[in-house]
Amino acid sequence: MVGLSEAADDGLMTSHGGTASAGEPWRPRPPLTRAGVARLVQAAGVFTILTWLLPPRRGGLEVLAEYLPMTGVLTARAATAVSGALLVYLGAGLRRGKRSAWRLAVFLASIGMILHIAKGLDFDAAAVSGALLAMLVAVHGQFRAVTDPRSPWRALAAFAGFAGAGFTLGMLEIALRPNRLVGTPGVRLWAEHAALGLVGAPGPLRFRHALGAEAVSLTTGAFGLLAVGAATVLLLRHARRDADERTVEQDHRLRELLRRYGTADSLSYFALRRDKLLMWAPSGKAAVPYRVINGVSLATGDPIGDQDAWSQAIDAWLADSARHGWTPAVLGCGPSGGRSYRRSGLDVVEIGDEAVVDAAGFSLEGRPMRAVRQAVARAKRAGYTSEVIRQRDLPPAALAEAVRAARQFRDGPVERGFSMALSRIGDPQDGDCVLVLCHDSSARLRGVLQFVPWGDDGLSLDLMRGDRSAVNGVMELMVVSAIEAAPGLGVGRLSLNFAVLRSVFARAEGLGAGPVLRIWHRLLRLASRFWQIESLYRANAKYQPEWQSRYLCFPTARDLPRIAMAVLKAEAFLPTGWRRARRGDGGASVPSLEPLEVG
Repeated sequence: MVGLSEAADDGLMTSHGGTASAGEPWRPRPPLTRAGVARLVQAAGVFTILTWLLPPRRGGLEVLAEYLPMTGVLTARAATAVSGALLVYLGAGLRRGKRSAWRLAVFLASIGMILHIAKGLDFDAAAVSGALLAMLVAVHGQFRAVTDPRSPWRALAAFAGFAGAGFTLGMLEIALRPNRLVGTPGVRLWAEHAALGLVGAPGPLRFRHALGAEAVSLTTGAFGLLAVGAATVLLLRHARRDADERTVEQDHRLRELLRRYGTADSLSYFALRRDKLLMWAPSGKAAVPYRVINGVSLATGDPIGDQDAWSQAIDAWLADSARHGWTPAVLGCGPSGGRSYRRSGLDVVEIGDEAVVDAAGFSLEGRPMRAVRQAVARAKRAGYTSEVIRQRDLPPAALAEAVRAARQFRDGPVERGFSMALSRIGDPQDGDCVLVLCHDSSARLRGVLQFVPWGDDGLSLDLMRGDRSAVNGVMELMVVSAIEAAPGLGVGRLSLNFAVLRSVFARAEGLGAGPVLRIWHRLLRLASRFWQIESLYRANAKYQPEWQSRYLCFPTARDLPRIAMAVLKAEAFLPTGWRRARRGDGGASVPSLEPLEVG
């Protein structure tokens, strides 16, 4: 991947593949036994399905006929196919160490021995199930990840609901067409036929036409599969952790850490988002902010607090991820955080750069700043002015107007942002935030910026909103005004935004760009039609910032697709079922704002 060289030079690239060093309390990769067991269970599932596809031995059926009715044999065959499919599905849960997946695999291996014999005296297949059971029992200690305590009850409810619906519909189909039956069977046989249909087995009823039998079988069989599938999915569902678990006392502790150590990372203040949880070091001197999304425990930025306690917080977070079967990942950490996460066993790769402007050295003079200088002049000639002020110094009426304008200027119905977005504006607790308000010649508010504190001497851009009907140059005017006003606010540096894979665009524009780099550049430009990749880079680059690398940390390359989906959902580029229940986000007199897109 382009851009890894800088990470290597910074000492962050890891060649050991993410395996923690000896003595580490947590291993990011699944132990070899656990990953191997998952593959073997899936292979056993495929083998089980193949035995269902193959015709039974004639001699075996003749012997079974003396002990079991043909209905029982056919039921065993249908159940064998379902158990094989479930074993294949369980592989992912076993790889994550799910205790519930292990228990279900043990159950399926146990009944598999019986089913293989009952479907045709297939002793070889039964022996395979027995060997699988013995292996699972031998490695039981590898599977300790807890399950959401609500999952078993939800699984039971789903199974009962779908099975009950299938049974009821099957009974109705029979009852509504009794004239299609051969003879006059009673209700007991109706119920037996509908129940057997749930597992794909033929019942005792005989129909005058094959279509009637198929209609009942398809209805009951489909609901039977739905019942088993839904119950399994719910049983193996990722354990959830709601943001409601975060307490006011934790917020106070976090703000104290930010007061003492907030200068270390420009993303630190965003840990105050109310959809983020905190994993604390045992000493309480550091914390990892994170959120659980689709089985990924997604942390952002560097750990917060005393660097000597970072490793304690990271190890606690990793241990918690392992205990719940979550995939740990870190989005947007800096070099210091990347080294700490790498020492704890994660792989590290550069994903982009953060634009940081030195307020003291900033100037609009010179050819590189010509475009910005002209945009600012254009806005000023049109009568636009900007005001830079701390939120706590803004009158309540003006603050309320800024909140309303930010909502009004939002581009589209979806609020985006996670790693570099606070998710609110106007909260009295955020009095140190800096607002930039742009008014036109008629005193109408046409643009709003919000910067969050970056320690004592920095600001980090959170919100950028402008009226689309305003003159071109409003954004440049507000950004330049913030930079020029920074020294008067005691601010020496401003973090503007994050540019994903910036080095690809920068190197592709230079001489000597190779074919691979050019292809990679074209792909990113194509992706920019859907996501603001290139536009964010261009918007930042024109201020001539200093680029500071940001990194992604992850256990193994195999986890990257899952992590990518979690990141896209966190940043609201993909829909998510997360309930937006943020109690008390706003201030007493000013409503809160949901996650905001910057740029």
